[in-house]
Amino acid sequence: MPKNHFSEPRHSARTTSSVWRRTLIGAIVLTILTGVAGLLAYLTRDEPAASAKEPVPRASATLSAQPGFSGTPVGSVAAPPRTSDPITFAKAAAQALWNYDTRALSQPEHLAGLQRWMTSEAKYADWASVTKQVPDPVLWTRLHDNQQHVTATIGEGHFPEAFKSALAADPGAITTAYVYAVTVSGRQSIAWTGSGAGAEARSLTVAVQCRPQQDCALAGVLPNVAP
Repeated sequence: MPKNHFSEPRHSARTTSSVWRRTLIGAIVLTILTGVAGLLAYLTRDEPAASAKEPVPRASATLSAQPGFSGTPVGSVAAPPRTSDPITFAKAAAQALWNYDTRALSQPEHLAGLQRWMTSEAKYADWASVTKQVPDPVLWTRLHDNQQHVTATIGEGHFPEAFKSALAADPGAITTAYVYAVTVSGRQSIAWTGSGAGAEARSLTVAVQCRPQQDCALAGVLPNVAP
């Protein structure tokens, strides 16, 4: 396997806004452990002026070019499913996050495809946690040189037990943000030039927003996997 094989994404530089968003997702993790009521208190508070957030970037017809790419997509990231089921959406989101093809798309083009999955409610969108799941631009270019491409097989998805217990204890608490924690497991199959190949098990916990009468959307990826 090439030395530059991507298994765990590098940490990106943290801006004030991304720190706030990561704190928000961290609050969801805390909620899984301590109950939903604490999350609602956090989500409904006024955000400090110093933590003003920049909006989640949207896909653009003009994307930044990278070495080795023409700037014109020849592949695509799957579109998000239209579903109100958090687990169904989370499994599809995990597959979108774990699938990538450096032969077909540049890193900005790949990210542009993932942007379609994000909630439009900026208060709950942790874009930084999603970009951490993707190789950074320099690594992506090196993987492109090796023609690396990855496909994912999804196993199962479930609400973490502590999250279900918290919801059972206070069913109405979820109704402010309608953000659910879902843990998904699966397997990545990795291939590159020269008939190289490998595979590894993966799991993650995602935050999914599913408001009534609306399709689910991705809020972010939690920093730790919740069992």
